[in-house]
Amino acid sequence: MAVPGKKATKQFTLSTTSICSEEDLKVYCQPCDRDGPRLPAHGYCTNCSEHLCETCFTFHRRHTLSRHHTLQDKTSMPQTMSPANPGQLDSFTKPCPKHNIEMIKFYCHDHSALICSVCVTLEHSATSCKVNYIPDISGETINSKEYQNILKAIIDLTERSDTTLKDKKKCFAESNKSLKDVLTDIKKFRTRINRRIDELERQVVEAAKVIQNDNSKNLTEIETVYGDLSKSLKSFSDDIKHFNTSKKANDLFIELKHAEQMIKHYDQSVAKLSESEVKTYTFQPNKAISSLFDKEKSIGILKGTALNLHTKSRQYSHKEKICIKTSRDNKSCLIAGMTFLAPDLLIITDYENIAIKIIDLSEKSVLVRQCLRLDNWNLTSSSKHEPSFQLRQNYLPLPGSKPWDVTLVSQNEIAVTLPLRQTIQFVSVSRKSLTKKHNLKVDGNCFGINCHKDRMVVSFSRPGKIQILLIDGTVLLTIRGENIFKNPLYITSNDNCIYVSDSEMKTVTKLNWHGEVKGKHVCTETPLGLSMTEDSSVFVCYSTNMIIEEILGDCTKGRVVVKDTRRSNALYWSTETCTLYTSTRSYKENDTEDNNYIHILKFL
Repeated sequence: MAVPGKKATKQFTLSTTSICSEEDLKVYCQPCDRDGPRLPAHGYCTNCSEHLCETCFTFHRRHTLSRHHTLQDKTSMPQTMSPANPGQLDSFTKPCPKHNIEMIKFYCHDHSALICSVCVTLEHSATSCKVNYIPDISGETINSKEYQNILKAIIDLTERSDTTLKDKKKCFAESNKSLKDVLTDIKKFRTRINRRIDELERQVVEAAKVIQNDNSKNLTEIETVYGDLSKSLKSFSDDIKHFNTSKKANDLFIELKHAEQMIKHYDQSVAKLSESEVKTYTFQPNKAISSLFDKEKSIGILKGTALNLHTKSRQYSHKEKICIKTSRDNKSCLIAGMTFLAPDLLIITDYENIAIKIIDLSEKSVLVRQCLRLDNWNLTSSSKHEPSFQLRQNYLPLPGSKPWDVTLVSQNEIAVTLPLRQTIQFVSVSRKSLTKKHNLKVDGNCFGINCHKDRMVVSFSRPGKIQILLIDGTVLLTIRGENIFKNPLYITSNDNCIYVSDSEMKTVTKLNWHGEVKGKHVCTETPLGLSMTEDSSVFVCYSTNMIIEEILGDCTKGRVVVKDTRRSNALYWSTETCTLYTSTRSYKENDTEDNNYIHILKFL
């Protein structure tokens, strides 16, 4: 057998006379030529554009993937090897990711997968999948619409990448500029602290100097008193001694009596001076200041605010709409919530018709509809005479309550708010079914809901509040207050923040996951549906104004991205496809037809 990638030897030591040297054969079996000795051609496959030996010819008739190919026998086959034919399959150079020694040669339409022959045998058999041999269908791609769309998508993505790079450069430049200001602010703050500490130090030093001056003054006064006393006592002593020596009895008598009175007076003065208090001092630091520096680990923190620099405003290139009304809908639709299950599956809640619907966006033009009726959530057969629509729809009535908002909990599970029942209903979903699971009773009329990782954020109306819950219903945090929320109807979130629209306060409020308000955008109209973008800005639609606005992540300002649209109730932004999906809403009896459509806006 020939080694792949090397030319087979010209002579083979085999017993059969049907094997010839490559010099003798002008038309030979191409599959065998790649892996072994060159064998004479017995026929030709027009689909594969290959000559086949007798064994390959027979196998070609029987194999699932090639049994419908057009074969020519030895008499009708081409008698020369076309320059395009030799080594055609050698153009397969992409190895299979699962089977590295095999090349990708087939395409499975059901799984949108490029596969090898081993994959076909093990995972994509003809009984379960629609599989095509790539050469059979690849010719259709030359200058095809798919080719043009992919090129356009590449150009669009390249432009968006260039724009994003420019924006990020501006962001980093702005960030570095802000950090220069931060360093200046740190020095200013430290200077202010030093100045205050110096001021407090001067106060204590001045107090100590005042005491020192008082001590000096008091000591001087005491020394003066003691000096005068000492002089007076010495004078009395001298006089008494003199009168006693000179035997002047009268003078001595008078002086003794006088001295006696003076001794009593001086004795009181000495006693008074001895009782006067003199203190020693120690420095006792301010406990508040001392403990502050002991406990604090930083002089301050660096607080970041997301930048939202755009070289140009978002603009949509085209729009289309999809009808979502079914024959089972008794009323005009009112789409209150929407989310994505997969890139081509949009889940919506129809408030007026009390239903959940799944729309297959990839098959808008395919007349396929599958309806499931669930009476008390038990499966019953659907009508065989159900008319077709330009989309595939699955339909799940929710008896007894109108569904408002919906969020994706996992790849095959959603959660729907039922405000009138004060319940969150969990539903299992797939491309062909909707099945009720457990429900979660909550303590209020729950409207907006958004699940992020293992946490749900739910809004409640009158009284207005927000709750952060685990999937099992454990309440982690409740945020309430008339100055914050009154009638919050929609919520969206990501790793860093939560946005809430309040129709009564006419605000879009930004919170962190600790419940702290980080920003608030005051709207001129009544805000409803929300959907966050990749850069933490948020789209918002209004019930009374025919616009869709994009509010920057810091809530400082908003800009109109869609004008003159129908009033909208719910929307969803797909970052992957740069597409905005919106519902429409009208209460006028003669103007409700457009409520039955989802509008799709493709942005540049």
